[in-house]
Amino acid sequence: MRDSTRLETPRLVLRHWTDDDLDPMAAINADPEVMRWIRNGQPLDRDGTAERLATWRRHWDEHGFGLFALTLRDTGELAGFTGLAVPTFLPEILPNVEIGWRLARKHWGRGLATEAARAVLAHARDDLGMKHLVSIHQVGNEASARVMLKIGMRLDRETHDPALGTPLRVYAIDLTE
Repeated sequence: MRDSTRLETPRLVLRHWTDDDLDPMAAINADPEVMRWIRNGQPLDRDGTAERLATWRRHWDEHGFGLFALTLRDTGELAGFTGLAVPTFLPEILPNVEIGWRLARKHWGRGLATEAARAVLAHARDDLGMKHLVSIHQVGNEASARVMLKIGMRLDRETHDPALGTPLRVYAIDLTE
């Protein structure tokens, strides 16, 4: 079994969060375009990002998996995150585990989300023994939906965010095939 605290791809390193990640992740979360399709679309300030980082770290402790800090192999720059989470905000699909990603805008359109997501899929299957994953697409975020399709996911259902009423599509992949 590989070390589940670090995954590597040709261009990326996926690792656990450090205190040094707060400011670069806060900059990503402060970008309205990055946050446009995240929950209510509101950017997060530094304090909000600090709360999220704490939540993401607790998720790792509670579940043994979580969101990886996504860094560029050649520079070490934090580009965002990719990883696994329990989507408690959408109870109708529980107990599924969700694969998700968020990248700084300057890293969009380079295939980094797809590259990182493929590494996380392999990790979920090979290291964690997961058999099924979902990903949640806020309708309109076509770039994210394209990543879901590129990694082999297929539309499972259409639904709505129970808190916000926004339309969602749930994509799924069987990791046993």
